[in-house]
Amino acid sequence: METSMRVLTVLARASVIALASSLASNSVRGADLGPAPTYYKAPPAIAASSPWMIRLRVLGVLPDTAGSSVNVAGTPSLSSPSSGLSLSERAIPELDITYFFTENVSAELILGATRHHINGNGALTGLDIGTAWLLPPTLTLQYHFTDFGPLKPYIGAGINYTAFFNQSAANLPLGGVTVTDLHIRNQFGAAVQFGFDYMLDRHWGLNLDVKKLWLRPEYSATVNNAVAVTGRANIDPWLVSGGVAYRF
Repeated sequence: METSMRVLTVLARASVIALASSLASNSVRGADLGPAPTYYKAPPAIAASSPWMIRLRVLGVLPDTAGSSVNVAGTPSLSSPSSGLSLSERAIPELDITYFFTENVSAELILGATRHHINGNGALTGLDIGTAWLLPPTLTLQYHFTDFGPLKPYIGAGINYTAFFNQSAANLPLGGVTVTDLHIRNQFGAAVQFGFDYMLDRHWGLNLDVKKLWLRPEYSATVNNAVAVTGRANIDPWLVSGGVAYRF
């Protein structure tokens, strides 16, 4: 019995020594590995872009005057449903402001003014009628497709209001006919568009845009200070533009 107790005592002491040795070894190994790693929180996600975008573009105004009409008082030979005003094409700088309600839906307002030379067409071909400035602010509601990476195509539709100002009659005779007064009425019209933005980064991009306006204002003029001329000018311009975009 005494011998058994001695054996148990020796085994217990050996176990204590082995456990102490193991703990010391692990402590040394932990010291060799250096301090415990420090964990950092992931950086916050980049904030979403502002809902505002502006574009600076070169805009080409391409009138389509087919279907205009003219009525010359007392001169049926000059009255024709295929005669009217013909406006020159113009290229101007243009600014548009876009607000995104969501990443897919936005509203766009374009701003720009153009000066056009006006001539007669149809039975009035060759007649210099005058000049006028056009201010055609156009507001459209757009839908943007966002499944093509940096390419963001969109379509839109809306309303245009064109104001005609600084109108000036030519006062140049042609075959005994001289336009001595000119007035084109301001006009509302429908607008549709399609285009795309190609975003180079979160802020900067390139833009191409095409709009079609239905613009058919009534006009009146005076010939030789006596003869009244009235009609409708089917201007119906295409607005083709390209430039840079900046998303705030």
